[in-house]
Amino acid sequence: MNATVVDRADSGIARLAPARAAFRTVMVHVGPEVRDLPRLDSAVDLARLLDATLHGVAAEMAPPVSFVDPVGGTDSFWLVECKARIQADLRQAEALFRARTAALRTQWTALEAAPATLVADLSCTADLIVASAGAQSGASRYSGCDPASLVLLSGRPVLLAPSNGRKLSAEAVIVAWKDTREARRALADALPFLRSAREVVVVEVAEHGQPGGLGGGAQAVASGLARHGVSARAKRVAGATEDVAGQLEAAAQAVGADLIVAGGYGRSRVGEWMFGGASRDLLQTNDRFLLMSH
Repeated sequence: MNATVVDRADSGIARLAPARAAFRTVMVHVGPEVRDLPRLDSAVDLARLLDATLHGVAAEMAPPVSFVDPVGGTDSFWLVECKARIQADLRQAEALFRARTAALRTQWTALEAAPATLVADLSCTADLIVASAGAQSGASRYSGCDPASLVLLSGRPVLLAPSNGRKLSAEAVIVAWKDTREARRALADALPFLRSAREVVVVEVAEHGQPGGLGGGAQAVASGLARHGVSARAKRVAGATEDVAGQLEAAAQAVGADLIVAGGYGRSRVGEWMFGGASRDLLQTNDRFLLMSH
């Protein structure tokens, strides 16, 4: 191997030492479809980069039966067929996982269950969850892993991967700052990546004339990060609430950041977890990695 390539690889490993020490188990939902591969590829590369165990979780369940036959029973033939398909999907998901995790330390779980609920239930054993940004085409909550549910239910940092399955470098990182509990939690969860980064920009988007919070805003956050060995700079920009995602995207482009850190703000509506405002907009802009905590 070329000596320059080896030197760069060793340099990258040394730079990521704080992240490698903190994230020892990475968890990812593994699906049976081609559309699931970019997420899996990002998780595999991250686990390899961090020298972490990769815990693959396959889950799918039959939707509740909402119809009955004339004598009051459910359509048992439909249920048997549905369960057979689910078992086939779980086996296919495991085959994809095994084929892509050679030489990695792995753990595997496959159950008939709602994916987001199962991953959240198992997340006590994980340091970081890798998910897909946005809703997946053709997936329902019975077969797909809703990112909002993971962020709001798991109690773990969730790394939302771009749709193209790219590799995370985290050399430059944007921190979306808002003086809230969720933003403080995301900042703490992302600290290993921030300590590994070469450049960190704390961006606070404030409406025109809006004063900073009692905590002192982005500059205070940057000063606090310095005490953790993070060389961060603050950037306070004026903008409308609905333009937060656009401002963060512009800041990321300016420094070549492939990771944005943000708090996840959401609520439950009729059993479905959902994001509003800037959190929703960030999920829809999935050209970069997004680390979210709630």
